[in-house]
Amino acid sequence: MKRNPSVNGEVDVLVYSKKWKGEELHVRQMRKGYEQIYNKHHIKYLRPVKDDNYSPFRATLFQVFNQGIPFPGWMKEKDILKLPEKLLYSQGCNWIQQFSFGPEKYAGPKVYGKLRKCLEVFRRQWMEISSCKDQSERQNMCKTIFSDEATENKLYEAVKFIMLYLVIEAYENMKLEQDIPSFYTYLFSRESSADPLSFMMNHLNSVGDTTGLEQIELFLLGYSLEVRIKVFRLSKVNTENFEILYPDSCKWDWHEICLVTEDDRHYNIPVTSK
Repeated sequence: MKRNPSVNGEVDVLVYSKKWKGEELHVRQMRKGYEQIYNKHHIKYLRPVKDDNYSPFRATLFQVFNQGIPFPGWMKEKDILKLPEKLLYSQGCNWIQQFSFGPEKYAGPKVYGKLRKCLEVFRRQWMEISSCKDQSERQNMCKTIFSDEATENKLYEAVKFIMLYLVIEAYENMKLEQDIPSFYTYLFSRESSADPLSFMMNHLNSVGDTTGLEQIELFLLGYSLEVRIKVFRLSKVNTENFEILYPDSCKWDWHEICLVTEDDRHYNIPVTSK
């Protein structure tokens, strides 16, 4: 059975930018943005990524896997497979039964088994691919993973749950007046995500279905995976918001990956000159 890859092969940046035709201001801005990453940041190629509401997860995880970035230490220490039951039995978060798996919506009591399955796939795929030291073999493994929609969706739903777990942890620490990363302060200051339940119901549940990630949630994504995500926001060319880091501060040993976006919704993968 032929499967369509969700991450495509490399295309020349300047050729890709020619889709923006005309002389309207936003069109000229887009072309200028592409020219800038080509000339100043030595990004000569892009890998176009499937345009759906999992886009930031897909573009991020593809690079994490392709680069062989190690499985995060905190996920080993916590044993992520036990987190759903831990939240239910130790912390009384039975509202997690309302977690939505992208377009699948509400899962009810089956949610814990579904989450564990997603987390198993996520841990196995990451650990297998990061243990592979041969770059060409990793590329082939990525090609297989990112041509299998069912596997991909399990990866992305696992990441969503891990993000939720860290939000719950940060919220508890905040109530105890312990230090938390600064982006959480903004996240909890929004009326729609003032606590973990509202964050899940109003933001996270719709990700992968009707919405993607907002800017503040990219901080959480990078923090969850222990990678720093550098994003070139082409619509912000020639402003201080053209190049943003998520999170803006991190530990010295975190790896960095890079994304390019035209609209803060859909993300492509840049490739520097060879």
